[in-house]
Amino acid sequence: MLSDDAIEANIASIRRAFEQFLTFGDGPTDAVMVNNHDWLGKIGYIEMLQKVGTHFTVNRMLSFDSVKLRLEREQPMTFLEFNYMILQGYDFRHLSDTMGVRLQMGGSDQWGNIVNGVELSRRMDGVEVFGLTTPLITKADGSKMGKSVSGAIWLNADALNPYDYWQFWRNTQDADVGKFLRLFTDIDLAEIERLEGLQGADINEAKKVLADAATTMAHGEQAAVDAAETARKTFEQGGAGDQLPTHTSNGPIALLDAMLALGLVASKGEARRLIAGGGARIDGVAVDSDAVIIEPAGQPVRLSAGKKKHGLLHFG
Repeated sequence: MLSDDAIEANIASIRRAFEQFLTFGDGPTDAVMVNNHDWLGKIGYIEMLQKVGTHFTVNRMLSFDSVKLRLEREQPMTFLEFNYMILQGYDFRHLSDTMGVRLQMGGSDQWGNIVNGVELSRRMDGVEVFGLTTPLITKADGSKMGKSVSGAIWLNADALNPYDYWQFWRNTQDADVGKFLRLFTDIDLAEIERLEGLQGADINEAKKVLADAATTMAHGEQAAVDAAETARKTFEQGGAGDQLPTHTSNGPIALLDAMLALGLVASKGEARRLIAGGGARIDGVAVDSDAVIIEPAGQPVRLSAGKKKHGLLHFG
């Protein structure tokens, strides 16, 4: 359980991320960010069962794909997960009752949860509310873009720095460039048609335009310029740009620990596999042993995981 301070810090971080896209305030069209712990944390278990639970049947809950598919695949499902649709349904009803919310939007995987909120509002308050879902965004390889997928991106800079955000879009698959330009930028459609028509190595220019535009929207124009310059120095000149991820060590550090600290790998096991495959480099030189200890140097040491992930190791 997160402390109140940790919860408030997370909310503040999320709000900062969305301030690039929304205007928060007290105006009639301004955005408002609320924390469902403010009402769910005050309702007791027995009260929830009596007040809300009577409006849900197990038969109905088992009919939703989010539950039915899990059971058909014999995948474990905790009691907490099973009750999530009740909590989300109550969230919608609470927002309708206290703030006049009449529409909840989400991905198609949230359809069942949203419908529960629609039905709960009608049964408890006699109020008609609505749900709107959109298909989940998928890449050309069929995988979905989401927070639970490896390599997911975050809008807030403290979770993913602007350089890595820029690199995510720069590394878009060729087949996704046009689609992502339409979905994640406000570039003129005629220009998008021109960019997605580029062939061969020229498509990389379209990817840079995508990266610049997406990063500008999320982090501002200067962050996009800095990220592009860091990438140019790193890849075109073999240097080390200013925005690469950094880690400072107070003394000698194992290569595995350094790669993990820089976020180049998700685990030491992944680092070992990368090294075994010849994909790890120190200052551009391939490493063939996972027992390497990096000694303090007079200048930052650049570590690389494959061709696209780089970081700078400093010594204090």
